[in-house]
Amino acid sequence: MASATPASHGPGASHSAAASPTEANASPFTATMAHHTAGVDERSDRSPPPLREDLVLVDAGRDRHGEPQWSIQDPVTNRFYRIGWLEFECLARWGASPARIRDEIAAQTPMQPSLEQVLELVDFLEHHRLLRAGPDATDRMAREAATGAAWRKLSWWLHHYLFFRLPLVRPQRFLGAVVRALPWLFSRGMVTAVLLLGLLGLVLVVRRWDHFTHAVMDAFSLSGILSFACALVVAKACHELGHALVATRLGVKVAHMGVAFIVLWPMLYTDTGESWKLRRSRSRLAISSAGMLVELGLAGLATLGWVLTEPGAVNSALLYLATTSWVLSLAINASPFMRFDGYFVLTDLLDFPNLHERAGAQARVWLRRRLLGLDEAWPEPFPRHQRRSLVLFAFATWLYRLVLFLGIALAVYHLFFKALGIVLFAVEIAWFILMPVTRELQHWWSHRRAVPRRFRLAWLLALGLLLLLACLPLQTRVSGPGVLHAERELTLYSPFPARLETIAASGRVEREAALVRLSEPDIRRRELAQESELDLLEAELAGLLDADDGRNRDSATLALHRVSESGRQAARREQQRLVINAPFAGEWQRFDRQQTPGQWVATREPLGVLVDPSTWVIDAYVPQDEVHRLSPGARVRFLVEGHTRPLAGHVTSIGATRAEHLSHPLLAARHGGPLSTYEDPEERGKLRLERALIAIEARLDSPWTGGRQAAGQLHIDAERQSLVGQFTTWLASVVIRESGF
Repeated sequence: MASATPASHGPGASHSAAASPTEANASPFTATMAHHTAGVDERSDRSPPPLREDLVLVDAGRDRHGEPQWSIQDPVTNRFYRIGWLEFECLARWGASPARIRDEIAAQTPMQPSLEQVLELVDFLEHHRLLRAGPDATDRMAREAATGAAWRKLSWWLHHYLFFRLPLVRPQRFLGAVVRALPWLFSRGMVTAVLLLGLLGLVLVVRRWDHFTHAVMDAFSLSGILSFACALVVAKACHELGHALVATRLGVKVAHMGVAFIVLWPMLYTDTGESWKLRRSRSRLAISSAGMLVELGLAGLATLGWVLTEPGAVNSALLYLATTSWVLSLAINASPFMRFDGYFVLTDLLDFPNLHERAGAQARVWLRRRLLGLDEAWPEPFPRHQRRSLVLFAFATWLYRLVLFLGIALAVYHLFFKALGIVLFAVEIAWFILMPVTRELQHWWSHRRAVPRRFRLAWLLALGLLLLLACLPLQTRVSGPGVLHAERELTLYSPFPARLETIAASGRVEREAALVRLSEPDIRRRELAQESELDLLEAELAGLLDADDGRNRDSATLALHRVSESGRQAARREQQRLVINAPFAGEWQRFDRQQTPGQWVATREPLGVLVDPSTWVIDAYVPQDEVHRLSPGARVRFLVEGHTRPLAGHVTSIGATRAEHLSHPLLAARHGGPLSTYEDPEERGKLRLERALIAIEARLDSPWTGGRQAAGQLHIDAERQSLVGQFTTWLASVVIRESGF
C-alpha cells in the first residue's frame, strides 16, 4: 500500500509544518475504486507515461508486518512517498500496459492484484507529478492554465498566508563538526545524568511549590512577557538543534533550518525530511523525539538551577526557561492531533506513516457506512479493533482541530484592525473548517443514488424533525447571577461611641421591641448639668418678682432658661438614640455573641441585623442583549448555590439602563463570584462592572428559611422564540456590534 509523505512533514520537521495546507493523500487505492469498478477502463491496455528519470528509489526496510517497503524520493519537491511490495513490482514492470503488469505479477509472484489497483497506482503517480507529462497530462495542464490562473494565484496567496517557510541557514557542515567534536552528548551517561538532575529539580520544586507558583504569577508583567518570549526563542532553538544533531549523527542530511510562519505566527523548523531514507523506524523515532527530549532536559536543568540559585537575574532567567520549556513540551509539542513532534513520535512508535490521513480515510468511510448505508470498501484492510482505534483517533483529531482553528480565527480577528480581521477570520474558517466539510458533503451528494431507501427515509424524517424543532417557538430562559436577600433588612450600629448596657438575644422580635440599650456618661452628665442650671434659673425668676430691677433682668434670665431647656432636650434625645428599638417585626440576629454588657462599641461596629422574613427579593444581572425578551411579572426560578431545589418567584422590575456598579460584592470575581469588576477610581469603595449588564429585581412567592442571604443563578422565563429566531437575533446583534469600524 503506497502512501505519500511530504518531506516537511517528516520526523524532525517539528511544529513548523504542522498546519501545512498541502497534505498528500495517505492511501490512493480507494479514491477511484468506484470509477474503475463501474466498467472496463479504457486505459487497461494502454501503457502509462514513463517515470521521471530524476526519481530515486530508496530501500526503507520492512514494515511492522515484516513486508518490504521502499521510498520514492522526488528531488524537485523534496517529498518522499512510501510504497509496498505490490507497488514495487508494478514499478519494476513499468512500461507495459496495466493489464499486462497485473498478469505478470500474478504469474511471477504470490500476489494476485486487481486491475483497479494498478490503475490507481497510475493515478497516484500522475497526481503527484511523478510521471513524464504525456498527451493527456499536457492537455489537462493546458486546460488548468487556461481556466484556473486566477484561482491558482488566489490559492498561492492563501497558502502563503496560512503557511510558508523561510530558510535561513544550511547547517550541515556545522552540525557535522559538532557531532564529531562532542560525541559524549549522545552517550547513555549524558542522558542518564540529565534525567536524574531533572528529576531532582522537580522533587525540590515540589517542596517549594507555593514559592514557585508565586514567582510565576509575579512574572506576568510587561518585562516578564518579554523575558518569556526570549526564553521561548532559546528553548525552541535548542529544540530544533536537538532534531538536527541527532539526524546528523544518524547520517541524515539536514537541508536547511529556518522560520516557518503558520497564520503569520513564526516558528523555528528543521528540515529532516530525508529521515525517510532510514530503514529502521527506531532511528526515525530518535530524530522525531530528539527535540522534545532536549527541551524536557533543558526544562529539568533550568528547574534545578532555579531551586539552587538566589533571587536575581539568573534565577529569573532560569524560571522563564523552565516554565516555557515545560509548557511547550508537554502541552503543545506532545500533542498527536497536529503535526507536531508528538504526532511523528506516535507514527514512528507504531511504524504507521501518514496516521492522520489514513485514520481520516477510515473515519470517513465509517461515517458513510453508518450514516448513509453506503457499501464502500475500506481504504485499507485492518483488524476490527485497529480500525475502531483509528476511527476514534480521527474523531478526536477533528474535534481538537475544530477548537484550535476556531481559536486561531478569533485570535487573528482580534489581532488585526477590524476590516482585515474579518477577512482573515473568514479565510481561516473557510479553509480549515468549511472546505473539508464541504468536500465530504459533496461526496455524499454524488453518491446519493446509492443510499438505501431506509436511510433516505430516516434522514428525511430526521431533517423534518430538526426543521420542526428549529422553527417551533419554544419557551426560552435568560439566566444571570444574583443574590437572594430579605426585602426589609436593617443593620444596627451605635450612633456614637457608647457603652453596651443590654442586647437582645437572637430570635423573633416584635415591632418596637428594645434590641440594644447603650449608655454614654458624658451625655448623662450634660443632662444633669442642664437640669441643675434650669433649677437655678427658675429660682432666680421667682426672686425677680420682688426686686426693683426684676423686670429688666427677667428677659435675660428667660433667654438663658430657654437655652438650658434646649440643651436638656438635646441630651435627652441623644439618650433616647442609645435605646434602639425594632422598627418592624422580624428575626433579630446578633453579629458578635461575645459582646457583653459593660463593653464599649464603636460607630462602625455592627451590633446585629434585623430581617423581615416575610418577603424575599433577588437582585440579579443579565446580559444587555437579552433583556429585550424579558417583561415584568415573568416567572423566575432561583437556584441557590449548594441547593438542588429551585425557588419560584416573579420579576418585579427591570433596569432601564446598563448597571454601572455592583450592589452586592458577593458576586464579584475578587470575592469568588462570577462577575468581573474593578474599583471605581472616582467613587472609592465601589465596584464597577466590566460587562454590559442590566439589573433585574425579582420577588419570591413564598418565604425562604435558608439564612440571611445567598448567591445563586436566576433563570427567567423569556418570550417564546424558535431556534432560528434566536440564531437570527444573535447574528444580527453580532453584525450590529461589529459593524462599527
